[in-house]
Amino acid sequence: VQLQASGGGLVQTGGSLSLSCAASGRTFSSYSMGWFRQAPGKERAFVAAIRGGIKYYADFVKGRFAIFRDNAKNMVWLQMNSLKPEDTAVYYCAAAASGSFYSRLSYDYWGRGTLVTVSS
Repeated sequence: VQLQASGGGLVQTGGSLSLSCAASGRTFSSYSMGWFRQAPGKERAFVAAIRGGIKYYADFVKGRFAIFRDNAKNMVWLQMNSLKPEDTAVYYCAAAASGSFYSRLSYDYWGRGTLVTVSS
């Protein structure tokens, strides 16, 4: 599976962005898809994941971010609303065949990140 994330950019506090992740491979639907982020000087952190119709979110994005996928299009999205300066990070999409959705160690494939910058 090859992944390509896009949609990052500069937005003001309170604004919204939608990140996209395009996947190649005919087995896309069998993978859990996740979004992680990495801020400067920090560890890569779990943001959201989806497998089938079940969605998982980190506490710090609940109610603000939403993850969606379309298996027919091999796409996954992360809709980010009410953005805060602390959301500034490089965002990565990833695919996992199994394991904990929250652990980056479970993910087998990673896309290049897309930078999100939230200005105060």
